[in-house]
Amino acid sequence: MSSSAHPDSSRRFLFWTCFVSLVATSFGFISRAFLLGDWGPAFNLSETQLGEIFGAGLWPFAISIVIFSLVVDKIGDRNGLWFAFICHIVSAVMTIMATGYQSLYWAAFVGALGNGAVEAVINPAVATVYPKEKTKWLNILHAGWPCGLMIAGALTIMLGDVHWKVKAALIFLPAIAYGIMLLKCHFPVNERVAAGVSYRDMLKEPGGLGIGIVAILVICEMGRVFAAMAGVATPWAALIIASVVVAVVYGLYVKSFGRPMYIFMLVVMLLLATTELGTDGWIKELMGPAMELIGLNSGWILVYTATLMMVLRFLTGPILRITKLSPLGLLAVSCVMVIIGIVTLSKISTEAGVAILLASTIYGAGQCFFWPTTLGFIAERFPKGGALTLNAIAGVGMLGVGILGGPWLGYIQNTTIETSLAESAPGIYEVVSGDEKESLFGKYRPIDEKRLEAHAETLPTEEARDAFKGEVVGVREQAKRDALFKVSSLPLIMLICYAGLMVYFRMKGGYKPIELSQSEQGTAA
Repeated sequence: MSSSAHPDSSRRFLFWTCFVSLVATSFGFISRAFLLGDWGPAFNLSETQLGEIFGAGLWPFAISIVIFSLVVDKIGDRNGLWFAFICHIVSAVMTIMATGYQSLYWAAFVGALGNGAVEAVINPAVATVYPKEKTKWLNILHAGWPCGLMIAGALTIMLGDVHWKVKAALIFLPAIAYGIMLLKCHFPVNERVAAGVSYRDMLKEPGGLGIGIVAILVICEMGRVFAAMAGVATPWAALIIASVVVAVVYGLYVKSFGRPMYIFMLVVMLLLATTELGTDGWIKELMGPAMELIGLNSGWILVYTATLMMVLRFLTGPILRITKLSPLGLLAVSCVMVIIGIVTLSKISTEAGVAILLASTIYGAGQCFFWPTTLGFIAERFPKGGALTLNAIAGVGMLGVGILGGPWLGYIQNTTIETSLAESAPGIYEVVSGDEKESLFGKYRPIDEKRLEAHAETLPTEEARDAFKGEVVGVREQAKRDALFKVSSLPLIMLICYAGLMVYFRMKGGYKPIELSQSEQGTAA
């Protein structure tokens, strides 16, 4: 059934099936985030092990979404979602029956594969059934993610001290719901297939360079993870060579370098994902004291931000209609709001509770449009790429923040703390700084918590110990704010990129979505 022949009732039911499946992915994500604190003492896990379990719930997503994008037109959207359903159910059962690190790790891994399969199906499916309003409906679809965070977060908080297995079982609610809906759901033929665009033409859109970016992130992350599990050094050189070989072979096979604008957006996506996903924990950390000042449990921070994001994404249609903004215009305005929010949060006092909430709201209102509007732009300008171009950019974003963005943010924090402490309290710096470490972005000396505690114990009075620790905490908190200010450079660069694209389209007569009939004539960017 083509999108044009898809009845409105079937279209709506398909949309809500996709929406609920995305809700299920966020239920699993928030369950892990909330339950890490329970799993540590329950299974005697280290912080490193907990971090690896959390990471296992993220990086397989990118592998799954890329692989399914290549085959979803062959196996069918329904089968793709059935695979995701099985993964979600199996992951939940494995989590509830977990006996330690390994079982929790592989439960998270299976759940992440399901999450990637969900997005590989739902993004192109919704773009197909709403071909004239892709940006609007992809934003509404992705309101499912914060909707799940809001519901699961609120339920988890309200369950209080109930055993963690009960909280882990919450994912059964949306998973079973979309499984039942899937029985009656009818999927259309993807618009690329319906238009007669060949599989190889789809592969040409990202081309060798585009797939090279995807390959280097996927292969390097897989190599890093499995090397860590084997207890050996990561063979970076071999991984990079393998990635280049994949890119070259792919490029020669499809005889395409890739669409320049698509490759440009892949690079911008690295900045976007780092800004959106990388700073979220930072923002919530600053909001914690603010919520306490106004008498609210800090756990409601997540519920508040998720609710804000959900409501705004549902309102994307009216926002675009009233403002007359193109997807690029909406992304540019979002960058301005994020810059204002980040800069304000980096400058105001932690005691300014209402001001912090206001700045966080401005930040949240801006960044909530980043991800789905980028998908909308890609769907509108590269329809020949079908599921591949649409989902590969999401995979790059998820992997990019884990491999590049997250470590860069950590490096910025560590070096800013190091510099600030060395300048304001050189004596303390020499006492508490740890051994020099090396990262992808350079060398740094982090604060050694054991040295800090050991030195504090040598001080003669409780007041002296508190004063010593207080000075370190004060410098650290201010340095984090200074580092957050530096991060505002990312949305500033994004703003320049979007503005440049807007100028480009103005010179071409204005921004217009590409119809596949036009794309076949070579008008795609």
